[in-house]
Amino acid sequence: MTASAASNQLGAAVGAHAFAAIGPAGVVAVRQFVAAAVLLPMARPNLRRFTRAQWWPTIALGLVFATMNLSLYMAIDRIGLGLAVTLEVLGPLGVALAGSRTRRDVLFVLVAAVGVYVLVLPGPSSDYLGVGLGLLAAGCWAAYILLNRLVGARLPGLQAPAVATAMSATLYVPVAVLLVLHGKLTGMAVLYAIGAGVFCSVVPYAVDVIALRRVPARLFGLAMSVHPVLAALAGLVVLGEELAPHHWAGILLVVTANALAVTCSKWSGSPTVAPEM
Repeated sequence: MTASAASNQLGAAVGAHAFAAIGPAGVVAVRQFVAAAVLLPMARPNLRRFTRAQWWPTIALGLVFATMNLSLYMAIDRIGLGLAVTLEVLGPLGVALAGSRTRRDVLFVLVAAVGVYVLVLPGPSSDYLGVGLGLLAAGCWAAYILLNRLVGARLPGLQAPAVATAMSATLYVPVAVLLVLHGKLTGMAVLYAIGAGVFCSVVPYAVDVIALRRVPARLFGLAMSVHPVLAALAGLVVLGEELAPHHWAGILLVVTANALAVTCSKWSGSPTVAPEM
């Protein structure tokens, strides 16, 4: 599980190296192509047998993939990897606490809120657009979890994620075409984006399948709490992003709130596997 999380954040850091050449949308486009090329042969979905009840959540999942990845990468481009991923983790936290009315869970929400405030320290120089994009990614992750429960009950294996990823990749075809026409989809930028696809999609999927055979879903969800820490470390090592003490304090508070919420909540839905498709 730790290897999966580390691969995910390493891939995001590698992909960030291509932002200057092809932009966040270009990196997401290549990543989606890589993910679709891997998942479709694995799942081999029979589209002719899909019913309406199977199609609509799959289509919604595809739109979530497309929005989640772009918003996260745009947030990374503006506020850095560690901060963006910490804000994104609020999505699973919200799902874990949804519908809860206990004082304990209210405390977890307050801890997370304080963490976000300490992390951002709102002021004239704050990048509110970057923060907003990180929160949009969090909302998409929450939607992914809920849709994943639904399609998991209606379609076997990885059929729904495979089709949803292919749909998301199709939406990014115009981006790839424009980059090709402008001669930008070449060289190291493409290699960085492909690396992001391998580290963020291919490796986590393979590792997560193995991990989920050995650990409960709740423990897997708890492992998601390590993502912000690994993202901050990947940003430091790969991108040279140095975080201030208040950033680390905010990350610690959000991670603590998420870990406690997943551990103590009665939620027992599908694990939040592979968020960054």
